[in-house]
Amino acid sequence: MHRPIRTALAFALAATALPALAANDSPVGKWKTIDDKTHEVKSIVEITENGGLLEGKVLQVLKSEHGPHPVCSECSGERKNKPIEGMTIMWGLKKDGDEWSGGQILDPAKGKIYKVTLKLEDGGRKLDVHGYIGFSLIGRSQEWVRAE
Repeated sequence: MHRPIRTALAFALAATALPALAANDSPVGKWKTIDDKTHEVKSIVEITENGGLLEGKVLQVLKSEHGPHPVCSECSGERKNKPIEGMTIMWGLKKDGDEWSGGQILDPAKGKIYKVTLKLEDGGRKLDVHGYIGFSLIGRSQEWVRAE
């Protein structure tokens, strides 16, 4: 094979691999939420970027104590008694070094809103989601797994 053709082929192969690599250096994508107590998959959340800020929306509730299509009965305001599927539960996160912070996350089971930080782990296949009030040292973390 001639050198220019080999070089062009290498560039073409690298270009097709870039989207897959880029997907793992950002939380953007679909995630399986894992209950930190039972370790069961509870829902599928899609994280998107909008104007440099990340937000997360529940695509599907897989396991709930309130049936197959739960509503946010503990929420207040505009989210009160609205379906959790389709609800934006995380918003306002921006990149800060190797994590995303400055945003908030809703726990639909409690109807409470917490500050949140996200950090990719395991080569972008896992996401540490840390919700807290006040200082980030105090709070609760969940591990989400990237949905293929």
